[in-house]
Amino acid sequence: MHDQHNGRNRLVVLGLDGLPFSLAQSLCQGGKLPNLAHITLSANARAVRAELPELSPVNWASFVTGKNPGGHGVFGFSRIDPATYTLSLTDSSAIQAPTIFERLGEKGLTAKVVNLPGAYPARPMSGMLVAGFVAHDLQKAVHPPFLASILAGEGYVLEADTTRGVSDPDYLLSQVRATLRSRAKALDLFWPDLSWDMFMLVLTETDRIFHFFYPAVANPQHALHGAFMEFMAEWDRFIGVFLDRYDALAGPKRLIVLADHGFTECKTEVDLNVWLMKQGILKLRQRGANEFDSQAIAPHETAAFALDPGRIYINVKERFARGVFHQYIGDKLRSELKAALLELSHEGHLIMAAVHEPQDIYSGQFIHKAPDLICEPRPGISLTGKFDRLETCGLHGRFGCHTAGDAFFYDSQGSAPASVSAAGRELFVHFGLEP
Repeated sequence: MHDQHNGRNRLVVLGLDGLPFSLAQSLCQGGKLPNLAHITLSANARAVRAELPELSPVNWASFVTGKNPGGHGVFGFSRIDPATYTLSLTDSSAIQAPTIFERLGEKGLTAKVVNLPGAYPARPMSGMLVAGFVAHDLQKAVHPPFLASILAGEGYVLEADTTRGVSDPDYLLSQVRATLRSRAKALDLFWPDLSWDMFMLVLTETDRIFHFFYPAVANPQHALHGAFMEFMAEWDRFIGVFLDRYDALAGPKRLIVLADHGFTECKTEVDLNVWLMKQGILKLRQRGANEFDSQAIAPHETAAFALDPGRIYINVKERFARGVFHQYIGDKLRSELKAALLELSHEGHLIMAAVHEPQDIYSGQFIHKAPDLICEPRPGISLTGKFDRLETCGLHGRFGCHTAGDAFFYDSQGSAPASVSAAGRELFVHFGLEP
């Protein structure tokens, strides 16, 4: 189709959630994923580092704001209320910095966005938005509101049901096939009129599969390798459709492809709350009713606690309603905890690659909301902060885990950002904006 909207300097973004650059390279060298190979084996593809913690909401927020967590205020999947110690899921209201879409609107430019994690509930913008994870109500996941009935009529699926996880690979594959079909439907609906300056679509299927079956994809000897590669071939065909649409656009144009973090095989989960309890630093009233039951914390007897994945909060009076000591004592405890965490080992190997203080890795006005310590595990270790676990180390049905390094990145204009937030700044620069 010839582009009738000349004069637009278009930016097209494809998100491939959780795709490691190294795995993409090895899969593409076998010739099984020809469309992904088209970008992966180009000189413009490379690995970037995720912002810490290496999670989807943190990194998609970093990408669309061009800021690290200190600048946008999202530090994890969950946030804790300092008055009541209750956990809630992070959503779009947690993003405290303007997104590229909002900035484009101010310039009279238009964006269309499909399946962006962390964008639920949908915030008004100039263009169209369908939010992704943790979206559960189609009506609240879209802007403008009329999109909900159109997508519902197409049988649009917001999110794959992964509750059966590792025990039912066929069900998981049927679920990710349904979400992939839904993204294809949205592409057919939103792309063709070309009345947009930026188009962004995120595929989250790789992340959903890798949590449970990373070894099946990465290891050709795995019993389920064939079944999962069949799905990966379907995923690759959709990437081909997307790239064909991009190729057919008249210039000027630019394509950026990004993963929000890497992935690798999970050797063990390490629960920091169990470790803190064993040190006498965290006290629970009783074992949590579930993994998120932070109400189990006995605040008057707790010096520190952890939230997923490796976020440690010190229970100081300046921050928490039932803090047990003042910040200057908290600072001393922070250095002691940092030293002890750096020595933690599992089967003779150190668990941590690094333990960071917020001012060392974040900048911006929300540093005061950051965890006191941000633990970065070595690849293959999944850190958790649950409230119902009894053992420090073990596997709990997930055989793949995120990595901070090795996230996939490609830019048709050859930029080489070091991190996801730096990749996000490229979006702003493209349109002559400052984040």
